[in-house]
Amino acid sequence: MRERLQKLMATAGLASRREAERWIAEGRVTVNGQPATLGDAADLASDRVEVDGRPLAPAEGKFYLLLNKPIGYVTTARDPQGRPVVTDLVKEIPARLFPVGRLDLTTEGLLLLTNDGELANRLAHPRHEVEKTYLARVRGILTPEARQSLERGLTLEDGPTAPARIESVRASGSHTWFEITIHEGRNRQVRRMCEAVGLPVSRLKRIRFAFLELGDLRPGRFRLLNRAEVAALKRL
Repeated sequence: MRERLQKLMATAGLASRREAERWIAEGRVTVNGQPATLGDAADLASDRVEVDGRPLAPAEGKFYLLLNKPIGYVTTARDPQGRPVVTDLVKEIPARLFPVGRLDLTTEGLLLLTNDGELANRLAHPRHEVEKTYLARVRGILTPEARQSLERGLTLEDGPTAPARIESVRASGSHTWFEITIHEGRNRQVRRMCEAVGLPVSRLKRIRFAFLELGDLRPGRFRLLNRAEVAALKRL
C-alpha cells in the first residue's frame, strides 16, 4: 500500500513526521534512486526508499531499550562532525533505533531508544510532562535561596521554567551534589537553571525517566524494557 514518505519514516521509527519532512526537503531521501519531494508516496513492498543512502525497511518488530549513555556521545542517529553517536552502542539490535529526547555531549545517564515513533513522540512532547531526574554536581554551595529559586521556577533566556524538585542534597568540599527533577525538555535546561543561580554544573547524570531507573547499568551498556515497562510507558 502506498503511503506518504514521512509516514513511512515515522512508522519505521526513523524520525517524527515533521523531522521526516525536513529530511525530504534537505534531499536526504530518495525513491527508486530519484530525489524525493514533499508529498511523494511509496510502497515499501515494491519501491526502494533510501534515507542518507540506507534503505528504509518495512516496519519491524518494536524495540524499547534503556541505555546508559556515556559522556562524549551525541544523542542523534547521525552526526555531520563524525563524533560517536548513541546508536553506535546498540548496533546488535536488528532495527533502526532513535533516541527519545536528548542528552547533551557532556551529560551521561539514562536514555531511551526505540523504533516506535508514535510512543517516542508522545514521551518527548512537553504536554505529557514526563518527569526526568538528574544527579547534578555543581561548583559552590546550594544555598536555601538558590534552592528556592530552582523549586519555584526561574526565567531563562527562552522564558520561565516550570518548578523543579530538589532532593538528596549533600556537600562535598567546594561542590554540592543533589537530585533535580524536571518535566520539560529544553536544550541544556538543568545546566542553564543551575548557572542562573550561580552554580555551574561540573557533572550531570540522568538517573530516572518517569518510573524507569538507571540502577547499576554500566556506561555504554543497555537493557531491553520488559512488557510491563513498555505498557506503563504507553499509559503515561
